[in-house]
Amino acid sequence: MKPAPHPRHPASDPLADRDRFLAAIAPESSYQTLFNLMPGVTFFAKDRQSRLMAANAHFYTRFGFRTESELVGVDDYQLVPPRLAEHFRRDDEEVMSTGRPKLNIAELFFNTQGIPDWFITHKLPVFNREGLVIGVMGTSQSYAEAKTVLQPYLAIDQAVIWIREHFREKITVTQLAAHVHLSERQLHRRFVETFGFSPQAFILKVRLQAACELLQHGDHRIGEVAREAGFSDQTALGLRFRQQMGMTPMAYQAQFRLIRL
Repeated sequence: MKPAPHPRHPASDPLADRDRFLAAIAPESSYQTLFNLMPGVTFFAKDRQSRLMAANAHFYTRFGFRTESELVGVDDYQLVPPRLAEHFRRDDEEVMSTGRPKLNIAELFFNTQGIPDWFITHKLPVFNREGLVIGVMGTSQSYAEAKTVLQPYLAIDQAVIWIREHFREKITVTQLAAHVHLSERQLHRRFVETFGFSPQAFILKVRLQAACELLQHGDHRIGEVAREAGFSDQTALGLRFRQQMGMTPMAYQAQFRLIRL
């Protein structure tokens, strides 16, 4: 089935269109659900009375709630010990009274296993359409969870740095694995676990990105671009470029030449 043709709208007020768009969003499609894709990141929003008005799944399940609606109207004193609640409330009041964000707040809190952990919290004021502060919103992530998320990247960090510095040269997987003190099999597995593709594919992507940069900014000859980006010759660049970009390097370069004109 062919998609319906894109309608031509008469001139309208973009701000009014935005208001209608935001008002039409269903609760299950609200923006905070994006934070559910970020491991260990909690999102919350409170009103002037520091009552929770919105939260992502990582936040409400941490406190034993099954849905966001069960949490609405609850305040910190109903969730955490009074000492912590008072601390959270002071930060909320500071953000709401000054209208300025409070970032990188280091707090000792309990993780989902009931073990004390350091959390990094960011809080920002929530403004209404008249510019008045009506609440506070923020995110929080434990130091241990953030470290866990980054760990796969840190494990191959030296390999990535080596590729970025030497992609213009001939790089073999054997050479790369030896440089980072891993077997070729270990290196391949870690690249696939982290990026979803092999070291060879990563090298190719870096070289193609370099070629695109050269083609976009200048009138370099294709052979020169191939050499500068680490390809063996112009033919090799052309083959890989068409496979990945769906056009020849020359056609890609022509597009940007017209834009500059």
